[in-house]
Amino acid sequence: MEVLRLGMRGPLVQMLQLALARAGYYSGEIDGIFGYQTQRAVFSFQSAFGVTSDGVVGPATWGHILPYIRGYFYRVIRSGDTLWSLARQYGTTVRAILTANPTLDPDSLRPGQTIVIPFGFPAVPTNIDYTSTLTTLIIDGLKARYPFLRTGNFGRSVMGKSLHYISIGTGATQVFYNAAHHANEWITTPVLLKYVEDYARAYSENGSIFGTRAADLYRGTTLYVAPLVNPDGVDLVTGAINRGTFYENAVRISSDYPNIPFPSGWKANIAGTDLNLNYPAEWERAREQKFAAGFVSPAPRDYVGSAPLSAPESAAVYNFTLNHDFALILAYHTQGEIIYWKFMDYDPPRAREIGERMSQASGYPLEITPEYSGYAGYKDWFIQEFNRPGYTVEVGLGESPLPLSQFDKIYNDNIGILTIGMSSFI
Repeated sequence: MEVLRLGMRGPLVQMLQLALARAGYYSGEIDGIFGYQTQRAVFSFQSAFGVTSDGVVGPATWGHILPYIRGYFYRVIRSGDTLWSLARQYGTTVRAILTANPTLDPDSLRPGQTIVIPFGFPAVPTNIDYTSTLTTLIIDGLKARYPFLRTGNFGRSVMGKSLHYISIGTGATQVFYNAAHHANEWITTPVLLKYVEDYARAYSENGSIFGTRAADLYRGTTLYVAPLVNPDGVDLVTGAINRGTFYENAVRISSDYPNIPFPSGWKANIAGTDLNLNYPAEWERAREQKFAAGFVSPAPRDYVGSAPLSAPESAAVYNFTLNHDFALILAYHTQGEIIYWKFMDYDPPRAREIGERMSQASGYPLEITPEYSGYAGYKDWFIQEFNRPGYTVEVGLGESPLPLSQFDKIYNDNIGILTIGMSSFI
């Protein structure tokens, strides 16, 4: 982790402020500015945790901060500990501790035994900008809280960052949800992560999500989620990448397209390929359209790449899909509050029926993709390849990147879509 000190700015400072607030040391605005209020909070935190109190967040301080980002920590059982006393001490619940430690015998805690203690706050924050680092830490936290989740990597980005997936459920029917093909549409990443957390919690508590018993979803389907398809691009947009060779190359690419704001208008991967125009579904037609519009070389958006699947991120999603048997996919984008469901003349069985249910649940109209955006996308390729239901969900309204003030409405609009995607097969 980068060393942080007074005067610095960016998403890593937001992450620090979030952790300090969760720990009870910071009550200011989470604005990504390391000002005097943040520095005072760091002083207090360091003093409380026995770290040299210098107001600088170096490796030792980060070591104590990170559990408040991941949302859990390890605790060695001491004589006299009970689950009830531990839950009260750390602001969590006995159920949460038992869920995180499925082999733990609550009536036989052994001194010296190490267990996971989840904090009482949600693992998925919805009030800070997202980065690849934050996403990795959240996935680690979700796995610790809910060990029945399965996690892994299905490829790497241009910069070598892991492309993560999360899987939940044991059913024979597989479905796949992905987000953030486009860099400035990163608000879709916490949508999927929060849904995974809410679903996992509902399952662990024998509860329901959007009126469907989580246990039925779990037994009937296996859900795969790729929450961050374009980690390098997202890091560029949110400011986690702000120097170095890749950043300088992105600046050079952007200078060829001065009408697109930088970095907020960046949709492509870090090399300038629009990932959702890089799939083998009438790619040549998409190339013709985008070249005619002037996107003939790497660009912040709309450059289709040198060939289908020329980008490592789209190739990884393609191969991940071929290696599974997905009955349905959802590709999350912004903006417009619309569900797109067709590709050319393909009419997959049940696609309209399921789409209409999603539309009714969300209030998003079910529509056919406009001609200008109708080729070479992931949803397009999936429908062409498998003739199964595939949907592009455009969340929110306005100009991307959408503000986090829209998150609650976006999430509430989409709980039904996300649940219907699975419940349609049980």
